[in-house]
Amino acid sequence: MSWIDYLIFGAYMAAVLGIGVYHFRRNGDAEDYYVGGRSISPGHVGLSIVATDVGGGFSIGLGGVGFMMGLSGSWLLFTGLAGAWLTAVFVIPKIKRIDARKGFMTYPDFLRDRYDGRVALFAAIISGLGYLGFTAAQLLAGAKLASATIMTHNPFGMEPLFFALVVIACATVLYTVIGGLKAVIYTDTVQWIILLSGLLLVTVPFTLARIGGFGALRAALPEHFFSLTAISPVLFINWMVTIIPIWFVGMTLYQRMYACRDEADARKAWYIAGFFEYPVMAFTGVFLGMCARVVFPEAEAEMAMPMLIRDILPVGVTGIVIASYFSAIMSTADSCMMASSGNFTNDIISRFIPSSATSDRRLVRISMVVTLVVGLLAFLLAVRFTTVLGAILQAYAFMVSGLFIPTLGAYFWKRGSSAGALAGMVGGGSLTLLLIAGVLHLPDGLQVLGLDPALYGILFSALLFVPVSLTLPDKEANQ
Repeated sequence: MSWIDYLIFGAYMAAVLGIGVYHFRRNGDAEDYYVGGRSISPGHVGLSIVATDVGGGFSIGLGGVGFMMGLSGSWLLFTGLAGAWLTAVFVIPKIKRIDARKGFMTYPDFLRDRYDGRVALFAAIISGLGYLGFTAAQLLAGAKLASATIMTHNPFGMEPLFFALVVIACATVLYTVIGGLKAVIYTDTVQWIILLSGLLLVTVPFTLARIGGFGALRAALPEHFFSLTAISPVLFINWMVTIIPIWFVGMTLYQRMYACRDEADARKAWYIAGFFEYPVMAFTGVFLGMCARVVFPEAEAEMAMPMLIRDILPVGVTGIVIASYFSAIMSTADSCMMASSGNFTNDIISRFIPSSATSDRRLVRISMVVTLVVGLLAFLLAVRFTTVLGAILQAYAFMVSGLFIPTLGAYFWKRGSSAGALAGMVGGGSLTLLLIAGVLHLPDGLQVLGLDPALYGILFSALLFVPVSLTLPDKEANQ
């Protein structure tokens, strides 16, 4: 990279921090900080959703999937289309009607209204920890990109990946702490436009020209790389089971539902998000991963695409495209930090502080401190991760296995009880966590199937939620 590329990248980072400072001066209360004053347009919200969901982790991870599998890896983001549109049809009409009356701030607020405070507390803990892990995955994605492109060396003698992780964490945490959700959503819009333009208009044509066109790509890769059916049924099921349910329980998504003015705007935003996830980003990401395999066949899968960007693009263009990838990474990391911070602040800490002792401005300050702590913990966790996509899927698995079934019950089963929800959350989440950690092991017959631990966690959650709800019903309906 030349000094021009570094200058472009530095100007971009300065602009993002400037947006954070601007919205810091305009945040009057916690509602501004966490749900954007409930007045953000569907276009901004829709692009923010797809920027958050695809983001850096899936951008880098999707390139790695394309490197390993070819076009069939695009099914990874079909989960985004399915999840977004299912939510728009079945969830948004219900949640926006209740939100119009209750003024929710977080996902556990909904569960508190439907069940009770104990359920909301456990949901906040599961969601807060899950998004903490998801934030760490995004910081690792940024570090991998930086260490392969703009930070191959540093004056401190640190290992390049660790040094890049420090820099990315500092920049992302700083502007997120300062600006709140408005800064997050408005920067997400700009970041997604930069990312999509950089990939479609710059990286794809330059890469194809470098490798000799589409014909050369076909000649260099195995035939199954160009098939949409070259994916095992087990892998397809694992992706669907792990990712689609997150659209029903994701704190980042509930914050954006509440940020929309009404049901119509919210549904429009979710339809926009689904379309940009699949087919737009799905095929762009895996295609570039395939191209990277041709240029760097011996590279580590998730590092090949950053190396492609570093080496194949002309001076000036490299800085723009790298900025676009950092856009995706930061747009996801900031949203996940906000989600985790919202869970810990609004759903846990504020419940133990008398309302008379907490002004709106003081609550914003507490929120900023908690966001900072979440960012620091995410950095420490990122140091322990090795692959971006693996970290994302583990965080998703932990969240959906405990939260999905009780949330479905909250929407669609009136007999679901608080005791049943607690049992489902604790049982499902714990089983998945123990399976991922290797503390528990499935019987040999089930291990052979190769199904994701999240599936067993979800099934166990349902087996607990239904009978416990019937045995220990709530004394009266909560909604």
